[in-house]
Amino acid sequence: MRLGINLGYWGAGMDGDNLAVAQEADRLGYDVCWAAEAYGSDVPTVLSWVAAQTESIDVGSAIMQIPARQPAMTAMTAATLDSLSGGRFRLGLGVSGPQVSEGWYGVQFDKPLARTREYVEIVRKAMSRERLSYEGEHWTLPLPDGPGKPIKLTVHPQREHIPLYIAAIGPKNLEQTGEIADGALLIFPSADHLEDTAVKHLRAGREKAGKTMDGFDVCPTLPLAVGEDVKGLADMFRPYTALYVGGMGSRKQNFYNNLAQRMGYEKEAAEIQDKYLSGDKSGAAAAVPHELIDRTTLLGPVERIADRMQAYAAAGVTTLTLAPAGFTLDERLAALRAGTDALERSGLAA
Repeated sequence: MRLGINLGYWGAGMDGDNLAVAQEADRLGYDVCWAAEAYGSDVPTVLSWVAAQTESIDVGSAIMQIPARQPAMTAMTAATLDSLSGGRFRLGLGVSGPQVSEGWYGVQFDKPLARTREYVEIVRKAMSRERLSYEGEHWTLPLPDGPGKPIKLTVHPQREHIPLYIAAIGPKNLEQTGEIADGALLIFPSADHLEDTAVKHLRAGREKAGKTMDGFDVCPTLPLAVGEDVKGLADMFRPYTALYVGGMGSRKQNFYNNLAQRMGYEKEAAEIQDKYLSGDKSGAAAAVPHELIDRTTLLGPVERIADRMQAYAAAGVTTLTLAPAGFTLDERLAALRAGTDALERSGLAA
């Protein structure tokens, strides 16, 4: 099993620290450094900055939002980043959510699965440097009865095949991801539930495409905090878990709330959402079960984290992405080093 890091969003006042974390991960031999975007920092700019100041670690978008860019623009960006980084770019895509898609980008959040499939097909075709023509429900290239003509990408990516990941949570999205992508970006993964909540759906998609799970990258992100007081460490992540389960989306459409329910927390997920959407964020955080936090993070001393890493590897994880927590840069760097120590103790290091 390989290790990655996730820097999250840029522009939160820790940009210098984030770069230092990426550079330390590069030095320690981490496999990939992911960054995110929502409606603040854009991810390609961040990744170009990180890639220019690291040597061997891959840089990946987790995610580039599908409603934010035309697919040909995404192909151009991916090819450019792959070329500039010396073949170290990984393209992670996702549909975002209805509030961001429609409120920020003005793009209707309809038929997300069909839209994702078409988007991936166009991006792959463009990155392969074919002359780009496509007829689908959501995109037609070139536009009919106009001056447009099929055009070929002029930039040569460093590699013939840039790895393409999709952020997926729901069963149908996971199955499609297994069918059309090279990897899956997962969030709130519990090793105990991973087979039922994710891997079996990814496997079904791979089988649909006539493929196995061999070579497919199952890549969940887990917050990491190191110390003896597991309960105290878990309490650090109560606001984070409450935000996603309670407030990330509407009452009717919250993918993370649905995931918590599929993990067996139906009553708790409903209570967290009720409190969060009513404005009681502290009450929502207090309502998050300790067990839910502990199952979806890596907490405790290095030995305990090593045991948990073994559980994730046994559940099918191939790249474990860590989000090292800490109130200072030194604490985050220490957590990063503990991650490599735990991997070595687990016996899973390559």
